[in-house]
Parts: sequence; structure tokens; C-alpha cells
Amino acid sequence: MTTPSHTQKLHPGAAFPSLEVPSLDGSVRDLCKPQGDADWMMVVVYRGRHCPMCTRYLDMLTPLLPQFTAIGVDVAAVSGDSAAQLERHLGQLGAEPSFPIFHSLSVTQMQQLGLYISDPRSPEETDHPFAEPGVFVINEHGTLQVVDISNNPFVRPELDTLARGLKWIRNPDNDYPIRGARPYG
Repeated sequence: MTTPSHTQKLHPGAAFPSLEVPSLDGSVRDLCKPQGDADWMMVVVYRGRHCPMCTRYLDMLTPLLPQFTAIGVDVAAVSGDSAAQLERHLGQLGAEPSFPIFHSLSVTQMQQLGLYISDPRSPEETDHPFAEPGVFVINEHGTLQVVDISNNPFVRPELDTLARGLKWIRNPDNDYPIRGARPYG
């Protein structure tokens, strides 16, 4: 039996850290900053090419991208996979994603985000520690509006529900605060 390690979780209402990751074209992007006309950012951290549930999740995100774009939310995905692993993974996706996918998320970055980290069960699975799933939604102030961190691939936010929820949160008539930001104790 192993002793659980402690993780430092990002809390709603906290500033989202700079998260510089490379793309396949060699450029580097800071995922805390939305691009284009968007003023919010959604970062989807997935386990990697070895995870069929991650492939399915990314495939489900592609047709929903217009809903996120319509409410000013830029979307990007990232994993700890290498560039070569990401290239192979793109061939496994059902359709070419309409959002950028980045690679080489480091263990230090995974820890900075408060993600759970797993070691591969075998060399056939993958060749590096990988982050378990996480979804981070950063508002126009660079503040963490929504956070979902899981310790396994079976628990993730339902993307259509998330898109509808963010649309409701972004509606100024609802005056919806960041939930869970109050310190406890």
C-alpha cells in the first residue's frame, strides 16, 4: 500500500497561474490567456493518447465548441504527452479538433494546477507520469471561475451542461458569483 501524496489544489476565485505549453508547430502559448474575441478561457487537461475516455471526451468537445465561442470562452486542451504522442493521438480522434491541443505539460505544471498525477501501469500504457483529468475556466480577470479536478478518467464534467451553465453564469442579469471561493473555518 502506498502513502497518498498531498496536492495543492487551485481554489475558485484564485488567480490562474501562467501555463506555457508548446504546440505541434513549435510555438508556445500561455493557456491562462484567451485568444481572439474571447475574454474567458477553458483549459481541458486530459490524461493522454493512451486513454480512450480522453479521446472520446475531446471528440465530444469538438461539436460543442460553437457554444463556448458564442459566449466568449476560448478553449484549449493539454496533456503531458510528447509531441510525437500528440501527433499519433490526433489521428485517433474522430474529427480534426476545432480547438488547439498542446503537449508536454510538465509534472511541475501538473502540481501547480493541483492535478492528481498517476504513473503508467505498464510501458504499453505510456512512458511518463500523466495528469488525471481537470477542467479550469478562467474569467476575464484571470480568476478561476470554475474548477473540476478528478483522480480518474471516469469522472468529468458533462460538456453540454458545462456550456449551458457558463452561458447562464456569463449572463449579467444573473449576477452569479464564483461558487466555493469562501475560505472554510
